[in-house]
Amino acid sequence: MSSSSAPPPGMSSSAAPAGNAASASSVADTRSAIASPSTATTRPGGTRSSVIRGARVLITGAASGMGVLYARRAAAEGAAAIALWDLNEATASDLANQLSARGTQALAVGVDVSDRQSILSAAARTREFLGEPDIIINNAGIVCGTTFWEHDPERDIERTMRVNALGPMWIVREFMPAMIADAARPKRILNVASAAGTLANPHMSVYAASKWAMLGWSESLRLELEREKHRHIRVTTFCPSYIDTGMFKGVRAPLLTPMMTPQVAVDAAWRGMLRGTPVVSKPWTVKLGMAVRGVLPTRAWDFVADRIFGVYSSMDHFTGRSQA
Repeated sequence: MSSSSAPPPGMSSSAAPAGNAASASSVADTRSAIASPSTATTRPGGTRSSVIRGARVLITGAASGMGVLYARRAAAEGAAAIALWDLNEATASDLANQLSARGTQALAVGVDVSDRQSILSAAARTREFLGEPDIIINNAGIVCGTTFWEHDPERDIERTMRVNALGPMWIVREFMPAMIADAARPKRILNVASAAGTLANPHMSVYAASKWAMLGWSESLRLELEREKHRHIRVTTFCPSYIDTGMFKGVRAPLLTPMMTPQVAVDAAWRGMLRGTPVVSKPWTVKLGMAVRGVLPTRAWDFVADRIFGVYSSMDHFTGRSQA
């Protein structure tokens, strides 16, 4: 930390530790103020209002798309502090300044969630300025839409698995001990998976694999916490179909499955997280597809998914978000 009074990058002066020097005591004072919100509750799981008000929220992929919406929602509902994790620290800093100007302490942290050492560094910085998070939203994700043999082994396969599956595991593992130890207020973990984690689909092999891994891990984590009676921590897995964020540009939505707006998707995930709903699937056809797939023989399901619902051709014209 600098010896001057300037705030760290991505934190406004109102959110930075006060004083002529960013001393350890000033950081401790800031963390203490955040750690004792007047609305804290000791009820297991907490009420919906108590979950967010006074909480410290960590959001990955926070600088764009749904990440921005989660951050603004958290601020609007009374979060005490928000850590904005993103590969693009400059854009995250702009958002942090906007939130801070409206009275919510916000810290932008540049991080590559595919790299465990980068996660550890980001976690240390977050703890230093905001303390331990009460809510973790694993929102960051990437997709490569092509046949499996056209995926580059490192750039596409390994990185997709690291960003979409390993990164969220590493993040939660880093903060989980403190979340378990602090039962004074409700905790939440929202893992953004995908409908692709429930059904196979051509041109999504690696992406689907990463989201199947996310879903299996997230649900197992939920059950472990319940069995060990850590009921103040609730885990929600969000399994949406296609969302119109640009990430899936060019896709054709299947029958009865309209492309969701980011606002609709975030609202569904947010409400489910507050309630502690184990799995939120949107739209309703995601659950329908899972049910029909579970009943029909594989070849019969292939016919229905391909010829009737158009699931198997939905990625045929995928282009994705422009990298320009």
